[in-house]
Amino acid sequence: MDLITLDFETYYDKVYSLRKLTTEAYVRDPLFEVIGVAIKVNNKPTEWASGTKQQIARYLGTFDWTDSMVLAHNTMFDGAILSWCFGICPRMYADTLCIARALHGTEASASLKALSERYDIGVKGTEVLDALGKRREDFTTEELEAYGDYCINDVELTYKLFRLMSRRFPKSEIRLINHTLKMYTDPTLELDVDLLTSHLDDIKQRKDKLLEDAGLTDKKDLMSNPKFAELLKNLGVTPPMKISPTTDKETFAFAKNDEQFKALAVHEDDKVQALVSARLGLKSTLEETRTQRFIDIAGRGLLPVPVRYYAAHTGRWGGDDKINLQNLPSRGPNGKKLKSSIVAPEGHSLIDCDSSQIEARVLAWLAEQDDLVDQFDKGEDVYKHMASAIYGVPTDEVSKSQRFVGKTTILGAGYGMGAVKFQAQLAGMDVDIKLDEARRIINIYRETNGAISQLWVDANNMIQHMQRGDNVQFGREDVLKVNARNNAIILPSGLPMFYHGLAVEKTTSGTEYTYKTRKGPNRIYGGKVVENVCQAIARCIIGHQMLLLAKQYKAVLTVHDSIIICVPDEELTAARTYMEECMSQTPHWAEGLPITCESGTGKSYGECE
Repeated sequence: MDLITLDFETYYDKVYSLRKLTTEAYVRDPLFEVIGVAIKVNNKPTEWASGTKQQIARYLGTFDWTDSMVLAHNTMFDGAILSWCFGICPRMYADTLCIARALHGTEASASLKALSERYDIGVKGTEVLDALGKRREDFTTEELEAYGDYCINDVELTYKLFRLMSRRFPKSEIRLINHTLKMYTDPTLELDVDLLTSHLDDIKQRKDKLLEDAGLTDKKDLMSNPKFAELLKNLGVTPPMKISPTTDKETFAFAKNDEQFKALAVHEDDKVQALVSARLGLKSTLEETRTQRFIDIAGRGLLPVPVRYYAAHTGRWGGDDKINLQNLPSRGPNGKKLKSSIVAPEGHSLIDCDSSQIEARVLAWLAEQDDLVDQFDKGEDVYKHMASAIYGVPTDEVSKSQRFVGKTTILGAGYGMGAVKFQAQLAGMDVDIKLDEARRIINIYRETNGAISQLWVDANNMIQHMQRGDNVQFGREDVLKVNARNNAIILPSGLPMFYHGLAVEKTTSGTEYTYKTRKGPNRIYGGKVVENVCQAIARCIIGHQMLLLAKQYKAVLTVHDSIIICVPDEELTAARTYMEECMSQTPHWAEGLPITCESGTGKSYGECE
């Protein structure tokens, strides 16, 4: 298989640019124009080609893409151009941007400029800045040559980076990058425009109704903090205030999470409640903007699924291109509308398969909490077992409400959650218990799961030693490795999970450990390390399963611990069976970890749940 490293240079201006538009909107826009492309096949000299779209297409047609791996820096962009503009779908994709995120952590800059400096392989040029607002025909011969040299240099830097970084990068992760990128570059899913349009109308009508209920005609009165404060005063309510964390000055406490503001939502005066509800409803624009964005995408073609490889600290995938498919709403009367708007093409169906209780299973297995692992392995109801211990009743007499508390305990208390937070978590689910009861339940969980409690202690001890530069292992043997020199935990995938700049400081409440993030120091402790590790291991498992599945079926979307595929209707039953087999398989490094899954099918993503 040939390695083809490439880089497209395209027209942009102050308004029409990737800073203003999503990649999908930019590439599919009528203004889009390829100025030129630089291509390097294996280690041969890089070529630059510029011309009309037809000339570029003829040039690209001289390469054998069916047996090639295409490499770029930000391949989502260059791969989209290849596929959507020229109909070229190579055998595989690779991406130095993706690789850098995984190798160096999501907090480190992964720009081509930063990586070139990091590896000392050359200097990225700045000629692209001179191309602002220029169509290909606007370049002089000399300018176009200089632009070509700039593009060739980018390709050479990308190729050198790949040669250096791929030496210590797992081959399986290269394949995962490929499958992640193909969800975007080779789209399969369609969008139901009629459903989306109806949903958008409903959203706007709901907002108009909120405004009407509040007795207002101009939403500016609600959106402006000073005007909203005046409306509250007119109803005899003193506007709540707080100290701004950014300015350190007093400001209105009108954020949806401000406790004083939340209290106004249940004010004794119905007019105050209506005012607050209207404010919250009109301020909430995410669903409206995302619905409009879906409609706009549908007008341009199929839905490219933008899933960012290694987006999170734990290595999990994340949303991208401003539609974040990782957190589509699923509750409430209209909650599934966006999910239901994502549909399979005619004659096909979707299968959504989810790894059941994967984090809870990984936690029990990693901590060697053997009785809990055994319950999972036998397919027993672990939530009922927990409820039985909490309420002192036989498992077959556990009520529905008691099981719910047992479930919340199993899924929530495994990372060291305290009684206060546990009480608040249950309250958020409309289950009210006293603090003493919350404390009793947490204590029972810890006593019942002593090995898990000990894992928190061991992880905390590991962090202390890591900060001093000492390697101390924790968890089940041969699963995780600690590299204290780099402040990293090496995961089963072979990739690191970093705690860059690990530091210790004395506080009034004791010793506290933090690591650096772009937002500032982030507190880290045993329970949090265990949570990070379990999520990272779950991601390794999902990655393993995706590669098994890819032997027969392409993933069209992955969300958290689930994978979605699209299959011909006549293959639905066989494909579902195969998918469940793949997503019930345990990786070789996870011997003894019981894994199972649940699946659903439908013509739309929303129907699969």
